Amino acid sequence: MAHIVVLGAGTGGMPCAYELKEALGKDHQVTVINERAEFQFTPSNPWVAVGWRDRASVTFDIKPHLERKGISFIAKRCENIDAKNNTLEVEGGEVISYDYLVIATGPKLFFEEVEGAGPAVGNTQSICTVDHALTAYDAYQKLIDDPGHVIIGAMPFASCFGPAYEFAFIMDSDLRKRKIRDKIPMTYVTSEPYIGHLGLGGVGDSKGFLESDLRAHHINWITNAKVIKVEAGKMHVEQYDDSGHLLKTHELEFKYSMMLPAFKGVDAVANVEGLCNPRGFVFVDSHQRNPTYPNIYSAGVCIAIPPVEATAVPTGAPKTGYMIESMVTAIVHNIADELAGRELSTNATWNAICLADMGDTGAAFVALPQIPPRNVAWFKKGKWVHMAKIAFEKYFIRKMKKGTSEPIYEKYILKMLGIGKLK
Repeated sequence: MAHIVVLGAGTGGMPCAYELKEALGKDHQVTVINERAEFQFTPSNPWVAVGWRDRASVTFDIKPHLERKGISFIAKRCENIDAKNNTLEVEGGEVISYDYLVIATGPKLFFEEVEGAGPAVGNTQSICTVDHALTAYDAYQKLIDDPGHVIIGAMPFASCFGPAYEFAFIMDSDLRKRKIRDKIPMTYVTSEPYIGHLGLGGVGDSKGFLESDLRAHHINWITNAKVIKVEAGKMHVEQYDDSGHLLKTHELEFKYSMMLPAFKGVDAVANVEGLCNPRGFVFVDSHQRNPTYPNIYSAGVCIAIPPVEATAVPTGAPKTGYMIESMVTAIVHNIADELAGRELSTNATWNAICLADMGDTGAAFVALPQIPPRNVAWFKKGKWVHMAKIAFEKYFIRKMKKGTSEPIYEKYILKMLGIGKLK
């Protein structure tokens, strides 16, 4: 009997555990380790931050749902991985042995990259966790009572820009419904070289679409922006040209700011020699397997994918839902092949698909493959995307509670977009 440990229980780790158990059955043991006892549906956090969702609607206790499927669960932080001896240590000192390890931790939110950033000890809000989003909502309520300038965007080394755009438009929509939008100027500040870059070099006419929408919603922007310090109520920004030359500096006063932070690998993973790149992201081959430790696989935001292109201010490449789903499926098939003595045969499909809510409308894009030149570069918007994002939220949470392992993107999202299966 093999013991497969899945480290992380987010939108990659939970589906991976269910798929592993379904594929391997009772002959092998699957254990999930997660630092929190609850599942959080991270894509809903922009809604939480304006009060459109509460904690109960986007979280649930993990343990009963996994155990009902015969999957063990440990709600403790992983403190150390001994990859040479196939063990890991969780808080409290318990040591767990594994035959295969699947790392699906997501990122470390490295607010420390910028002085004064972050909701805990800094001066900016975040929507990267439910707790952060709830704190952001508390700050948002204060903004409603005492309006002023809002800054939303992404710091250098951020690698998932969609939620920042979503939050800007969602806040705009909520403020219009409250009839106080005219009292709250907004600026979008981003490390991207241009609006709509998205860490992907743009998708279709994402630049034109998003610039037009920002103008239509009276949201100013600063691109190639390197935030160097955030004081209480003041953000210090250096703006560069595309060649990396400093154009000007900005001192932006604000009443409220939500800035996505830089991403790094979590400490326990980043500290394993030979496992990760310098920022702590896991190296994987075409089978999602680490080249140094072939019994370690990884999926999601925590893997090392090089930037699509060099930019004046560092930007990372995003890992979207369809890509993560494909990585998870590849891992499951390859572990099953190894256990059966077969050659590994499954590669992940690194294509990007995103449904982005914009408050009362939405935008959808497809990049096939993620790194250009592409066979498909598709970007469209409409109210139907807003409704699709809501439906996706309800369906995914229900799927995680039931413990089903069907591929959502392949079965539903691609058909809904009228694209068909991506090869």
